[in-house]
Amino acid sequence: MKRRQLLMKGGGLVLLLTARDIAFGATIVAVRVWPAEDYTRVTIESDALLAARHFVTGSPQRLVIDVEGLELSPELRELVGKVKSDDPYIQGVRVGQNLPRVVRLVFDLKQAIAPQVFTLEPVAAYQHRLVFDLHPVRERDPLLALIQEKAAADRAAEAATPSDRAASDVNDALGEFIGRMGQPRPPAPAAPPAGPAAPPPMASASVPERGIRATERLIVVALDPGHGGEDPGAVGPTGLKEKDVVLQVAQRLRERINALPRMRAMMTRDADFFVPLHERVRKARRVQADLFISIHADAFLNPNARGASVFALSQSGASSAAARWMAQKENAADLVGGVNVKVKDASVTRALLDMSTTAQIKDSLKLGSEVLSHIGKVGRLHKAQVEQAGFAVLKAPDIPSILVETAFISNPGEEAKLRSAEYQEELVNALVSGITRYFAKNPPLARNRAL
Repeated sequence: MKRRQLLMKGGGLVLLLTARDIAFGATIVAVRVWPAEDYTRVTIESDALLAARHFVTGSPQRLVIDVEGLELSPELRELVGKVKSDDPYIQGVRVGQNLPRVVRLVFDLKQAIAPQVFTLEPVAAYQHRLVFDLHPVRERDPLLALIQEKAAADRAAEAATPSDRAASDVNDALGEFIGRMGQPRPPAPAAPPAGPAAPPPMASASVPERGIRATERLIVVALDPGHGGEDPGAVGPTGLKEKDVVLQVAQRLRERINALPRMRAMMTRDADFFVPLHERVRKARRVQADLFISIHADAFLNPNARGASVFALSQSGASSAAARWMAQKENAADLVGGVNVKVKDASVTRALLDMSTTAQIKDSLKLGSEVLSHIGKVGRLHKAQVEQAGFAVLKAPDIPSILVETAFISNPGEEAKLRSAEYQEELVNALVSGITRYFAKNPPLARNRAL
């Protein structure tokens, strides 16, 4: 009898220890902060699943988060120093032991936010992650931002010195060409009617501003640097990250496009932060982009693999096993970067973006062919033709879209090229040539909302 009681006691002790370990055994692996104009993300990585409750206060604006099952640790205290002064949303953060085994995080805010708090299962190099996304209450209008940028650029051009104007003659000529291409010639004036002279036409709200032809409009190119933030993409032999190099290429390409008078580039991300795949497409559609170009740097297990590739969407399977593998790899970015699957309307957005059209794919193949032909002049091609597969980021039903794998970052020689400013410039020149050649052969259509 005594032995049985002893065993029962021992069993109870084991159960108590196990419960304690499960509830309060998490160890913090790392804390990270990713500030950006779009939103700021805070991530707490741990070796076990964490639970959290949060609430927002006003006057002053604060986000309060209680993380359960934790004791205050040096790793958590590091969060205080990781918030930078230029963070658009966080003024500062305080960390303390609010209750036994409950750590409280208090974020002092610079503006009102709509927070999202969620957890992510272990994936790739990450263990469990507790994520806080601080989104603005009111999302900025990207179309208005483009218009304001264009107006500022025009004012700067008007104030340029004569030597500055001379240096931009080539860009001006190309801009004039792009601005007029494919637009109908104005009809010849009709012969005056017999009899009394016709009265002058009445003023109309559709009369263009001085110096702007009614047929002209801004051509918008959406540039999509792959990966970002929590998702580094592929990593080269010496540590070069895909997310960093493709952002550099996209920034150079944006400068070249913006230098053309009637073209403007919109970037899905202009800093090191994560953007879900469907959100990249939504951003392009919000500015009614004429083209969508996603920029990546390839990787493979064999370090000898090399060369650039261009991909378009496919409605009926991949054009090759390699294209299928590439699409699966790129589509996994949402898992690594971390998408809040509980966000309302996310599934609706994805369903809308699945309505790809035959016309969009046809135009995408034309764009891809032009870009591929010019990239082939500055480096080796991995495939001599445009490949196709089910890339989630290419699913805008109304925007010709391509994905460019600039080189194999896993190849030591090509990693070195991707790191060099000279090769990046050559690559940008090829992309600009391909884009302008595409528009020369396929004039942009009228847009519902004028820019």
